[in-house]
Amino acid sequence: MTLPPPVDLGAPLPSPTPSHEMLARLATRRSAPAQALTAPGPDAGQVADILTLAARSPDHGKLFPWRFVVMGPASRAAIAERLGAMAVAKGLPSKARAVLAKLTAAPTTVLVISTAAPASKPVWEQELSAGAVCMNLEHAASAFGFASSWITDWYSYDADALPLFGVREGEKVAGFIHLGTAVEPLLERDRPDLTAITQHRP
Repeated sequence: MTLPPPVDLGAPLPSPTPSHEMLARLATRRSAPAQALTAPGPDAGQVADILTLAARSPDHGKLFPWRFVVMGPASRAAIAERLGAMAVAKGLPSKARAVLAKLTAAPTTVLVISTAAPASKPVWEQELSAGAVCMNLEHAASAFGFASSWITDWYSYDADALPLFGVREGEKVAGFIHLGTAVEPLLERDRPDLTAITQHRP
């Protein structure tokens, strides 16, 4: 499966049309447990297509306040080993080491980094843009037939851990998007009561 050909800059885009396939996909969207993702995962071409689609998210005035780091098993295993030692040195609870299994299990991980710039538009809105990228990345992976898990863990916020992932000063982790194949069917879970969280105003 390949993406449609790119549209020329400035050319009109097609109008939205009803899609039962998209409705079905959105109506059954479900995160997979990160530690239960296995091969096959997306190949290099599919990863490029998935990122292309994710990058079509609302980007806050062409700031594109985010970037990607595509991580295979080897880089994640090496980092996880260092994080394990770091957790011991910091005296973190055993859970801090146990969660590293979520970092290393999937065939492919895309780290989405928020690069919001305070001197530009509101930082919060730029960070929301990075979140939109994470969500569209998951939708794109699903369209290619892969399960995904969007997570953060303690190392996403630890000042000593962030340089291991190449996160620079002033940047933040928006999410680790783990991609692969779910080992078991995903089960439905509780969803919010829309009547309790929705207001309608004339």
